[in-house]
Amino acid sequence: MKPANSLMSGLGTTVFEVMSALAREHQSVNLGQGFPDDKGPHEVRAAAADYLLNGHNQYPPMMGIPELRQAVAQHAKHFQGLDVDWQSEVLVTSGATEALGDCLFGLIEPGDEVVLIEPLYDSYLPMVRRAGGIPKLVRLEPPTWRLPREELAAAFSDRTKLILFNTPMNPCSKVFDRDELDFIAALCLKHDAYAICDEVYEHIIFDDRRHVSIMTLPDMRARTVRIGSAGKSFSLTGWKVGYVTAAPELMKTIAKTHQFMTFTTPPNLQWGAATGLRLADDYYSTLATDMQRKRDHLAVALAGIGFDVLPAHGTYFVTTDFRPLGFNGTDDDFCRHITVEAGVTAVPVSAFYDEPVRAPRHFARFCFCKHDETLDSAIERLGRHFRR
Repeated sequence: MKPANSLMSGLGTTVFEVMSALAREHQSVNLGQGFPDDKGPHEVRAAAADYLLNGHNQYPPMMGIPELRQAVAQHAKHFQGLDVDWQSEVLVTSGATEALGDCLFGLIEPGDEVVLIEPLYDSYLPMVRRAGGIPKLVRLEPPTWRLPREELAAAFSDRTKLILFNTPMNPCSKVFDRDELDFIAALCLKHDAYAICDEVYEHIIFDDRRHVSIMTLPDMRARTVRIGSAGKSFSLTGWKVGYVTAAPELMKTIAKTHQFMTFTTPPNLQWGAATGLRLADDYYSTLATDMQRKRDHLAVALAGIGFDVLPAHGTYFVTTDFRPLGFNGTDDDFCRHITVEAGVTAVPVSAFYDEPVRAPRHFARFCFCKHDETLDSAIERLGRHFRR
């Protein structure tokens, strides 16, 4: 038989599924995959449930129901000061990953160069390559994850179609500050490149930092695509509701791609997401405060066990260096070891690099968006194991 697509058939199973399956096999406390224990805001879930029973359950508009698109525009105005036309500049997608696919497949021509920043979310590279893009990788180095400006500038050229980056950044929990975003924006303007910014963790940010969208910077409005996620903002990752904001000319192509990918998203979940985006400000501040408390609880405990814990300025995750514990294997070995022997699962950070064998191999990522009793169980198990 003729072979399938060589790129896609050559990919391994995502690290999240591998480690979660291992966690289930060994009844481990899973601090690997980034999904919260929390059920999400009651009013958001109730709105979706009511719409499911009483609303219109046939195909909604391809761009998304007006109520959600209006809420996305209002949200952008309130939190980022952006004036967004909900009719021509907002698209609803079946999750932020679909949004990424719509943007990359819609904007990249085969042979276009795409700047990416490692460590990076694991879906970025396969989609860029399947779209025919040529990745130009720039690496952040632990423990500071400082933006390497000379290397980033060297990665751009007249062949650069776009830069794709994530802030707050999974997996390393970096938040790009205004000065760094200004530098990225200047490169986009110099080389006539687009910026696709994955901002799904925009409300999960700590220590009085502020999320700044590159779309708000001078001359970037027309060349930026902004991606958000109801799953992350409302702790409802299973809903898979994302949204894209882009200028009308960009949106036309992205929307055409969307119509042949998923076409639409369940209307009751869209209605629930619209309800969420209209929650009062104290919901978002409480979300960040609660996640920061969980971060501190886990980080302090891991440091007490002997890990070197790196700063985490946003997202659900803390990165740890396990070398002080005396473990001499790779990060993959370590994460499998603690899953099987200690009953706690983490994710090896090398999985977020294009070439894991050339990546740092002594960092493990732990997820803290869990109930306190879940975190306490993991801490107790790790402490008991390494005290032995």
